[in-house]
Amino acid sequence: MGHLDHAAFGWLTPVLSYVMACIGAALGLRCTVRALGATGRSRRNWLLTAASAIGTGIWTMHFVAMLGFSVSGTEMRYNVPLTILSLLVAMVVVGAGVFAVGYGRDRGRALVLGGLTTGLGVASMHYLGMAALRLHGVVRYDPALVGLSVVIAVVAATAALWAALNIRSPVAVAVASLVMGGAVSSMHYTGMMAVSVRVSPSGEALPGATAMQFIFPLAVGLGSYLFLTSAFVALSPTAGEREASASAQRPVESVAR
Repeated sequence: MGHLDHAAFGWLTPVLSYVMACIGAALGLRCTVRALGATGRSRRNWLLTAASAIGTGIWTMHFVAMLGFSVSGTEMRYNVPLTILSLLVAMVVVGAGVFAVGYGRDRGRALVLGGLTTGLGVASMHYLGMAALRLHGVVRYDPALVGLSVVIAVVAATAALWAALNIRSPVAVAVASLVMGGAVSSMHYTGMMAVSVRVSPSGEALPGATAMQFIFPLAVGLGSYLFLTSAFVALSPTAGEREASASAQRPVESVAR
C-alpha cells in the first residue's frame, strides 16, 4: 500500500483551498440573493453567474487541495479531458440546483430539489476529478466514507441555498459562506480519507499532465475569475440601492419642471 499524504506542503493547500471555497460560496450566494430580487433576463444572468461562481469555487477548492496530495512510490498525472469535464459537470449540475431555487414557486420543494441536485453535483465533480488521476497502482474507496462525503455535500448545498433564500444581510451571507466553505472542504477531505492506493512500481511513463503543468495554471486562472467577478458584484448596485437612487432623483426632476 502506498502512503498517502494529503498535505504535502503543510497547511498551505488546505487553507488556500478553504479560502477558494469560501470565495466561491460568498459570490454564489450574493448573486443568488440578487437574482431573487430581479426579474426576467436580469434574474437569469444573476443565476448563471451564481452557478459559475459556486461551481468554479468548488472545483478550484478540490484541485488546490489536490496539489498537496501525494502517494509514495509513484508519480501522478491527470487526464486533461476528464479534469475539464469535472469542471463542466460542477457548473451545469450546480446551475440546475440554483435555477430550481431561483424559479421554483414552492420554496420548500425547490430547496430540497436544489440542495439534492447541487450536492450531487459537488460529489460528482469530486469523484470525476479523482477518476482523472493517473498513477502506478490501483485506487480503492471505502464505501461508507464515500457515502458520508455525498451526504455532507447534499447537506452543505441545501444549507447554502437556504441561506440564499432567507438571508439578505452581507454580514450574514459572509458567515454562511464561511460555513459552506468549511462544509465543502470537509466533504473533500472525507472523500479523500476514503481513498487507499495499492502501488505497483513501474518505469513506464504515465499519460496525462502533472498538477503543475495543468492544474496549477487553470486553478490560478479560475481563482482570478472569482476575484474579478467578486469585485464586479460588490460594485454593482443592489435593487434597493437603485430604487433609492431613483427616488432621490424624482424630487430633483419635479423641482426642475
